[in-house]
Amino acid sequence: MQHRRYAWLAVALATVAAPAAAQTQAQSQAPTQPSTPPPAPSADQTSSKPAPAQPGAVKTVEGVTVTGVSTQGFRSDIDRKSYGIASDLQTTTGSVSDALRNIPSVQVDPQGNVSLRGDSNVTILLDGKPSGQFNGANAAQALEALPADSIERVEVITNPSAEFSPEGTAGIINLISKKTRKAGASGSMRLTYGDRGRGSAGLTGAYNSEKLAVTADVNGRYDPQSASGVDRRDVLDGDGHLLSSSQTLNSGGGHLDRWGAHASIDYDLDPKTRISGDARFSHTDADQAPLAQFQAQDPTGALIQAFDEPEHLTWGLGDREVQATLRRTFGDDHTLTVNASREHMDDVRDQTFDLVSTRPAAPPAFTDLKTQNTSNLSQLKADYVRPMPADGKLKAGYDLRVDDNRYDNRGLIGGSATDLLPDPTQSNVFLYKQTVEAAYATYEQPFGDWTVLGGLRLENVELDLNQVTTAQVHDTSYFRAYPSLHLAYKVSDAQQLSFSYSRRVQRPSPDDLNPFPVQFGPLSFQAGNPNLQPQTTDSFEAGYQYRASGTYYLATLYYRQNAHGVTDVLTAQPGGVLLTTKENLSDSKAAGLELVANGHITKTLSYSLSTNLYWNEIDAQSDGLEQLLDFAGRRSAFEVGGRASLTWDPTPKDTFQWTTNLNAKRLTPQGFVEPFEITFIGYRHKFGDALYGVVTIQDPFEGVHFEQITSTPILRDHSDAHIHIRGIFVGFTRTFGGVGKKPKAPAFDFGGAGPGP
Repeated sequence: MQHRRYAWLAVALATVAAPAAAQTQAQSQAPTQPSTPPPAPSADQTSSKPAPAQPGAVKTVEGVTVTGVSTQGFRSDIDRKSYGIASDLQTTTGSVSDALRNIPSVQVDPQGNVSLRGDSNVTILLDGKPSGQFNGANAAQALEALPADSIERVEVITNPSAEFSPEGTAGIINLISKKTRKAGASGSMRLTYGDRGRGSAGLTGAYNSEKLAVTADVNGRYDPQSASGVDRRDVLDGDGHLLSSSQTLNSGGGHLDRWGAHASIDYDLDPKTRISGDARFSHTDADQAPLAQFQAQDPTGALIQAFDEPEHLTWGLGDREVQATLRRTFGDDHTLTVNASREHMDDVRDQTFDLVSTRPAAPPAFTDLKTQNTSNLSQLKADYVRPMPADGKLKAGYDLRVDDNRYDNRGLIGGSATDLLPDPTQSNVFLYKQTVEAAYATYEQPFGDWTVLGGLRLENVELDLNQVTTAQVHDTSYFRAYPSLHLAYKVSDAQQLSFSYSRRVQRPSPDDLNPFPVQFGPLSFQAGNPNLQPQTTDSFEAGYQYRASGTYYLATLYYRQNAHGVTDVLTAQPGGVLLTTKENLSDSKAAGLELVANGHITKTLSYSLSTNLYWNEIDAQSDGLEQLLDFAGRRSAFEVGGRASLTWDPTPKDTFQWTTNLNAKRLTPQGFVEPFEITFIGYRHKFGDALYGVVTIQDPFEGVHFEQITSTPILRDHSDAHIHIRGIFVGFTRTFGGVGKKPKAPAFDFGGAGPGP
């Protein structure tokens, strides 16, 4: 295979690392200055028990100095920011999507789609590793189903170093799972119940000793859902004359539920060698029954078409992953970590439509769309960290990732569910395989009050596409370099300036590349484009940070230059159908100012504020895209979003919290998405050291809605959907254990995970 040509790169990096055991540096690595701590350890290196330590050694792990709890759960490294979410009462009863809404830089729309600073090209990691459940069309539902109380911290990495995969032009969101670090046996039980039968439950257990650490968690969540909305559409002739208009009323509901289990084990063979194993399993189910009621009129307003189309959707997503890790320390804190993992996913859905047409009168039509997708993600990683003279640090690594997926769609059609025949227009098989082989190196070096972190990542990509049904085969390969540079300047013990640059890439998803038109709703079809190019982004940031006396302020200026961005193109089809296809934009730009402030107003009243003021421009002037989008030229918009939170602790046992989020208006190539707001109210009472209760109210003002405007010379579309998530929840958490022999090294929070795919 062609990617073997680049094995020399891994060999070269290994050669740099090889002398570590024989040529150990005499000096120990000094603790990093508090204002510019280096990156936290990778997820492969982070576990429920600390790394093996030499007696009397400096108590650091991969450059993370053991310190007290950070201000408001916030931590800052030279290339990332980390936010603890334990103080957010919504995490006790809500989903990961709810928790992400309260993280600076992050936006979550009513459908659960995540973006960073207005850009939806985000890579979501779980404990520093990619997970198939957060990719593609299912990502939003997976985040909505994952309980927030299983997550301890959220890392936001808007300009990642070369240590990370460049995938995700907006940056990386890394979800850090909770891990019990108490000595001996310990655990917790969690139970939440809400209106309409909503609820969640979880059980965690752990055991920590001098050499062995074992942890396990089982959790489940049941969430009834409902939505309603209207879509109004006008089709024009390009000169402003109306050809037809239509309205679709959408309503319906159902439920989304998930249960999962996770277990991990760490064992120290000797003071310098640790082996680890990790296994995860989750299953997500959805059962929904939407109803679409459609009417269309001619230019005079006369009714020309009308039908009702009840729909029934069942969906199941099974996700299984196992991984093994070997970590070896050589000499004076030289570490080599090797990790191998395998993830398998089964995505099965059955979607039926029962068309009842009243104008013109027609026999009933029944459609059954069956989908069975399988995906396999295999990954082999090796990461080496070596202290260098003058408190420098070298990191080097090799990463091989193989995605091998099969998408099997089968359509059936007939007059009813009992007389169905195969529908060749909705039956296809699509095979997708992507192999990414990468090697990286970063070097961090302090120079007085300055700290410099430079890096380079080299990647070779092989992409094999096979649309079996239409006999379309598309193979491509390319080699690219992704540099990064981070600078930090210590102004004082409380103030820091930072500057950074990175080159990123957003590769099209398998759904984006499948050219076969697939039906997703009664009036909704989607077709991919196998000729899509990856989007590349050059990202620049300049930041200021102030931290002192329980307060921190952040200000970040950023600019992103994007080339070949993948965008949706909407076109009207006969019968009121809307077809969504994919194309590459010529160019787009984004710039903005992000402000964050956290502190205390009084001794018992604290605040958390963040806002993002940004400008976005889309260019569709070349490559024929103006014909596809039905307009030519540049479009730009200035947008504002943010969040505000107040927390009041009237007594040591009672906490009240109010949080409101405003999602900004978002520009699209053919229109825009309107802003929306969502509010959370919570109260927590501590009954004792091991028991507390929480009451939360979600979206009390029903501000969650999704409103999208499309306007071109031949199509005007206004879609407004209200997502009914308002509810009240009551939750209890009980902890136990934690008494026993302490681990050999001090138990503390590592504060994050490291390199991704």
